[in-house]
Amino acid sequence: MHQPARVKVGRKYLRVLAPGLLLATAFGGLHLAAQAPAAAPVKVEAHSSRWDYPKELVVPEGSRTHLVVKGDTLWDLAGKYLGNPFAWPQIWELNQWIKDPHWIYPGDPLVIDLARAVATSASLPEAVAGLQPDVKRTESSVARRPELGFSFQDYIQLPFLADGGAEAHYAAQGAFAIIANKREDRKNLGEGETVYVNAGTEAGVKAGDRFVVLKTTMKALPHPRDAKKKLGDVIQQTGVIRVVTVQAKSAVAVIERTLDTVEVGNRLVRFIEPANLPVKLRTDVADPIQVAPDAAVIIFARDNKQNTSGGDIIIIDRGAQDGLKVGDVLLAARTRTFALNPADEKRSASDTTTHYLGQALVVRTEGRSATCRVLRTIQELHVGDSLTR
Repeated sequence: MHQPARVKVGRKYLRVLAPGLLLATAFGGLHLAAQAPAAAPVKVEAHSSRWDYPKELVVPEGSRTHLVVKGDTLWDLAGKYLGNPFAWPQIWELNQWIKDPHWIYPGDPLVIDLARAVATSASLPEAVAGLQPDVKRTESSVARRPELGFSFQDYIQLPFLADGGAEAHYAAQGAFAIIANKREDRKNLGEGETVYVNAGTEAGVKAGDRFVVLKTTMKALPHPRDAKKKLGDVIQQTGVIRVVTVQAKSAVAVIERTLDTVEVGNRLVRFIEPANLPVKLRTDVADPIQVAPDAAVIIFARDNKQNTSGGDIIIIDRGAQDGLKVGDVLLAARTRTFALNPADEKRSASDTTTHYLGQALVVRTEGRSATCRVLRTIQELHVGDSLTR
């Protein structure tokens, strides 16, 4: 990885951005020697990657290389090196061998043009250069990038309700299964590990195909307002695998991404690239919230939480058959009952009202249920709270 060298000339230090460039001092001036040797190529160590990465790099002047480590994303690297995570396409542009920006692998070499940094004191856009940290710009002429309400990390941990049961869902989706793993001593598997799949060319599986890993996390989920009412089975997506070699009836695959453990017996359905869903917050949040008669109820939260807040994933008991669609933003509300005469125990008259708790984005719909990502909260949401359109 090249770093600028510092060369002392008299009392001053000059930066040399590429190794091997010579400085001359003819007539009191400084210039690059005409026959300066080119920078030596940087060799890239062999590693496991889906992409045909360059085996050696010549790093342009003013740029640097970064070797990807586990957990890196182009978004984070743009924030680190360019000062703005939204500048990630500028890194992708310089590394065209990456065919899908969602997927970079430990050991992959990235060339990053440091001259494209947008958040240094010398290169801030004029529109924001004078702002202080606690001052917000209000001019409508300033373009704002949309905030995304659903990330790829959310997608690979997404729970949903199989209304008719998990096994019926797997059958309807034509799901395959992980039948073994390369390291027999390991039960809980992570990224980079090899697994074996019970489907091959006869089932249309090809090298390079991706599958989402599914596991059943709860059977016969009860409704929080009526424990006798069973709603279905909860299934959770736990990761993505990629097929590397295929035989007639089986295949070998590598776990590409997971934020949970993968196990033998987990089911597999074909991977579909998730959509980017922008946040469009509602403004009709004044109390009392008008809760529709057919309002949804929170019936489950990821990791079986009872209390949730911004960023959490929840399941509700309304779905596509009730008119919900992906991208809808729902208001969370709680009903409060209070006594009209609290000092008089003999008089039991009471009244009810509703108050605003937060907002949630619909990210997946089933027939009679939907999965939502909580966007904003002013108070924790509970299983049993209402979500209304």
